[in-house]
Amino acid sequence: MFSFAQPKKNGWLSLCFATDRFDLAHVVREAGARPVVQLLESYRRTGDDSAVLGQLQRQKRLANYRCTHLLADGEYQMLQVEAPNVPPAELKEAVRWRLKDMIAYPVEAATVDVLDIPGTGQGGGRPRSLFAVAAANDLVASRMGVFQEAKLGLEAIDIPELAQRNVAALFEEENRGLAFFNCDDSGSLLTLTYQGELLAARRIEITARQLEEADEERRRQLYERIGLELQRSLDNFERAYSFVSISKVCLSPCAFAPGLLEYIRDYAYVPAESVDLASVMDFSAVPELRDPSLQSRRLAVIGAALRTEGGA
Repeated sequence: MFSFAQPKKNGWLSLCFATDRFDLAHVVREAGARPVVQLLESYRRTGDDSAVLGQLQRQKRLANYRCTHLLADGEYQMLQVEAPNVPPAELKEAVRWRLKDMIAYPVEAATVDVLDIPGTGQGGGRPRSLFAVAAANDLVASRMGVFQEAKLGLEAIDIPELAQRNVAALFEEENRGLAFFNCDDSGSLLTLTYQGELLAARRIEITARQLEEADEERRRQLYERIGLELQRSLDNFERAYSFVSISKVCLSPCAFAPGLLEYIRDYAYVPAESVDLASVMDFSAVPELRDPSLQSRRLAVIGAALRTEGGA
């Protein structure tokens, strides 16, 4: 009859533990409207994550949000595997054993989840495929412990590939695929999506700092490497998903975008453009996000807060 629980705020709050800071983003989505970024903040990590997060929880009333935690590159593995022919209830366990020789630690010590790859297994005798995501139990338990000690509920754990997929979906054209490239402090990520679903992803070990600090010759070499990786990825995608037509390559906004964009246009066989997240999202509550470099560096944590499904 009586309830004293505080209602949760609309949308999701995503939290990412970067090397030297916490990143937080809160995004609200309403049908027919642009997603609204209500909060984007960063705080220094001082060594005791649970203490810092607990302090933020009290100061910002974070317990009133639905929270998702974004893992960092290197804290998980995402692998494409053939889908086992088992009932849905047994799928995760069957995939777990397929990963036995593909991860660097005992499969018994892994937390595993799966993500369907739409369109695979349709005709041509090709098997249905899945993305399998594995993270060490110790890491997952440790991170969940940080949230528990901070008295902060954790409803989901996300990865950057899916966070970028959420952003890319805002730029898709109807019934057309999209390539989306972002470069931040952790490296570069190319995703290929269709109808809001992730079909392929490729990581490139080139960071935003490397591009910004390189001299002209070194930057040219890095641009060429990105262009070649993009070209290979598009060629592989075209062979694997001939039923999907890529409309364009979107380059996330960043300080070095103009020079990189010209290289991408030389290597890609589809149009390429630099995009502004402000064209598809509402930044009125966080005006500093009009800075292209900040958009690029916080794209993953914003994308994680764009999730629409229920908690995992």
